[in-house]
Amino acid sequence: MTNTAAGPAISTVGVPTEVKTAEHRVALTPDGVRELDARGIKVHVQTGAGIGASIADDDYAAAGATIVPTAADAWAQEMVVKVKEPKAEEFQYLREDLTLFTYLHLAAYPAVADALLASKTTSVAYETVQLANGSLPLLAPMSEVAGRLAPQMGAHFLERHKGGRGVLMGGVPGVSPAKVVVLGAGNVGWSSAVIAAGMEAEVTVLDMNLERLRYVDQIHKGRISTLASNQGSIERTVMEADLVIGAVLVAGGRAPVVVSEDLVKQMKPRSVIVDVAVDQGGCIATTRETTHDDPVFEQHGVVHYAVGNMPGAVPHTSTYALTNATLPFQLQVALHGAVAAGRRDTAIEHGINTVNGQHTNAIVAESLDATAVNVFEA
Repeated sequence: MTNTAAGPAISTVGVPTEVKTAEHRVALTPDGVRELDARGIKVHVQTGAGIGASIADDDYAAAGATIVPTAADAWAQEMVVKVKEPKAEEFQYLREDLTLFTYLHLAAYPAVADALLASKTTSVAYETVQLANGSLPLLAPMSEVAGRLAPQMGAHFLERHKGGRGVLMGGVPGVSPAKVVVLGAGNVGWSSAVIAAGMEAEVTVLDMNLERLRYVDQIHKGRISTLASNQGSIERTVMEADLVIGAVLVAGGRAPVVVSEDLVKQMKPRSVIVDVAVDQGGCIATTRETTHDDPVFEQHGVVHYAVGNMPGAVPHTSTYALTNATLPFQLQVALHGAVAAGRRDTAIEHGINTVNGQHTNAIVAESLDATAVNVFEA
């Protein structure tokens, strides 16, 4: 990508330290800084922002970043790139001449939507950047990380001293392995199923998309069982499961609830639910968001793990995976400005959630009982 003769539309980018509980990822790597700097876009990184991901201030400085002492300094730039949605203490930094590029999940966090609208901030959400084939390129890497973590977390909390049934995922000769049910065969679900199968559990994946199930079956040659998702198949498999992984996604909208509270009551005592969809409201009726510091709760005798930023548990891996995906889109937004970039690329058009106090993504707006406007007509 080449720069325009007039220079980038956004000339400064801020990278603040994440403030969500136990969130150790950072939105940009030193390689990302170098790419932006090469195009005349100056990056201001809050001191210590990368420490949790094992990236030192000196690494950023060597790549061309300016290290700034406070969050306010990072947020003062024309564009801010983050990992997670702004928390209430960060709302003070939102303003009309700011472009914010991060995971937003506004359907699950309506207070964030209200703050963005009130401040007239231009916001771009990683999770709604959508290619023409329907894929979500900026959600995919974190979905893969969360999906691979889900069986790992599930196995941990299946241990008896952690509140679970005391079941070993792979069993041993003469003893059955754990029964793992994965609801959804997208990036999260497929990644979860692969890891659970690798742990030698008995894995069943449910999805409404039969083509997706065929793909899983062809790749894994029967090692992972597939079922068409409907109320009957969900009820039968969930009641028999030791571990249920919720991996149902609707791009930009709230996750549909596919497991009712009554069904949770019928699950095996001390079985485990890992609801990866929690950052979009969760696909299990009994889910409420937890944190890495306090990751589980028990309801109806079932252990629930519902951490809203699961990839934050492995921030070094997650940070590099995230920047690999987000950087090309960040460059487009910085070089052309958000709305102009949206006119040039429909993927970014889908990604823009708010402009000048108005919703611009129809699916997100509908999930919040609001109406979107079209700001992309030249």
